[in-house]
Amino acid sequence: MKNWKVRKRIVSREDIPEEHRLRRSLTWVHLIFLGVGAIVGTGILVLIGTAADKAGPAMMLSFVIAGVICAAAALAYAEVATMIPASGSAYTYSYVVFGELLAWFVGWSLILEYSLVVSAVSVGWSGYFSPLVGIPQEFATAPLLGGLFNFPAVFIIAVIAGLLIYGTRESATLNSVLVAIKMLALAMFVVVALRAFNADHFHPFIPYGFAKNGPPGHEVGVMAASAIIFFAFYGFDAIATAAEEAKNPGRDLAIGIVGSMVLCVLIYMAVAAAAIGAEPYQRFASSTEPLALILRDIGQPLAAKLLALSASIGMPTVILAFFYGQSRIFLSMSRDGLLPPALARLSSRRTPVRITLFTAVVVGLLAGLVPLNDLVALANAGTLTAFIAVCAAMLTLRQRQPAAERKFRTPLPWVTGSVGILGCAYLFYSLPHYTQIWFVTWNVAGLMVYFMYAAHSAHRTRSSVGG
Repeated sequence: MKNWKVRKRIVSREDIPEEHRLRRSLTWVHLIFLGVGAIVGTGILVLIGTAADKAGPAMMLSFVIAGVICAAAALAYAEVATMIPASGSAYTYSYVVFGELLAWFVGWSLILEYSLVVSAVSVGWSGYFSPLVGIPQEFATAPLLGGLFNFPAVFIIAVIAGLLIYGTRESATLNSVLVAIKMLALAMFVVVALRAFNADHFHPFIPYGFAKNGPPGHEVGVMAASAIIFFAFYGFDAIATAAEEAKNPGRDLAIGIVGSMVLCVLIYMAVAAAAIGAEPYQRFASSTEPLALILRDIGQPLAAKLLALSASIGMPTVILAFFYGQSRIFLSMSRDGLLPPALARLSSRRTPVRITLFTAVVVGLLAGLVPLNDLVALANAGTLTAFIAVCAAMLTLRQRQPAAERKFRTPLPWVTGSVGILGCAYLFYSLPHYTQIWFVTWNVAGLMVYFMYAAHSAHRTRSSVGG
């Protein structure tokens, strides 16, 4: 086990075997839309109700806190991604900076994050789609909830997998169109809801306090809301997984990551303010469709139907972005030998067919068989771990290689990095207690897999790494 400290050496594109080499086909426009597609989705469409339930009007503050912490992580991502323009996101950065064992821990956490997000959003899409086409409930419900199997959720996963196998650029172009539809729907909501704006709905502003409080499983407060609606902000890390496919990674990654984050913060603040102003938060708190509910309550049923329709059309963009990211995490870990290397072989179209199919099977089984409502917070735990690792990697590289070329430089790096690390740690503390227990259990299992398989398997690629 002496090799667990070994650090990966990033090789040039020309040194990557031809069968493992991805095609450069994405511009910064594709990357911004990929990020916005991943970020704006289930979070703002559903979790705004959860946030209202936990923090009341102070969910505005919860959005700001989560946004600031995510912005700090986004800036760190932009610097590290342009210094290490390789597929794999936080997993690869950790491998280069900290070594194999920590990289495995981060990669294992990212597998948790991406799998749960893809599966959960697929299940959410099934909830919109099944009634529209008359699918019987037992064929659109997980067995643990009394159904037979969630076939629509698996169907949308199969469609997205087919798009990714067909081609990355084609998938990104379709994603851009669907993101535009989603943005227009949210803009419509803001314009319509502001007509019913009432400032009295913002009082009292902090009804449940600032810190996490309340009984286990029913935590409330500004920070409790921040820890959950953090889900509504992340997704920009999926852009970093596209490093090898960006036409100009030094420029395009930074624009894509920072640009998508800024756009989404502005969108969320506008939607949250319009929602609270239009209706008392108690009315839409914990609703599974809070924005559509608000529009119906203020006498706009047509707008509510259009919003629901656009949500069902736009939600696959989240699935596509995270499915893409998940397949690239698996690809990187396979190329490093930590997962079976045969999975990393690319097709004639330079897309990772085997790893995409493998990912589809994993997330499809989760979506079809498991009810994920109580486990979504686990995705936050995995993401917080990755964000801490990237912020720490940025600071470590500043110390270790102060004179290295940086095509994007994080402003006030020690302040930004510290805000990212401490903020993510506090959000992790603010997660529900059962989520923390499940996260530890998942990573204990991951360490067993590492020492029983991955550490021995990785010797296949250690000739390309240096200590």
